[in-house]
Amino acid sequence: MATRLHLASAQADQQVPDASNMCFGIVVSEWNPEITGALLDGCVSTLERYGALPENIHVKKVPGSFELIYGAQQMCRNDGYDAVIILGCVIQGETPHFDYICQGVTQGIARLNATGMIPVIYGLLTTLDMDQARERSGGSLGNKGEECAIDAIKMAKF
Repeated sequence: MATRLHLASAQADQQVPDASNMCFGIVVSEWNPEITGALLDGCVSTLERYGALPENIHVKKVPGSFELIYGAQQMCRNDGYDAVIILGCVIQGETPHFDYICQGVTQGIARLNATGMIPVIYGLLTTLDMDQARERSGGSLGNKGEECAIDAIKMAKF
């Protein structure tokens, strides 16, 4: 579902819990910083909009998308987080590298969710080109970071 439709639906239904007593970890990739920076901005502002205190939002950066798995795992080991959010962007190129990274990150985050006690929210954009990434990080299709923030709040309350 497009992020803008998802957010409108969530806000209309009043289904997003108060996040004022929650603590969030965010792991963000430094690769494609134009995109990941926009995702991070959308994520943080949405967490704050629903009550999360700035001092309860902890951001760590990792070099690339594959490292999001390790970063999320380390944050999950910290007992203070109610949810961890990963944010990254992989843009398809001419080699199978895209497939390996996307599959690896997806499987790694799925493993953390299946075996851990803290929800890990998947905010990895997997796009064919930079224009698609821009559209999903604040463009006409919304901002996936905002959607991830709402998902984190809901899952922390689950």
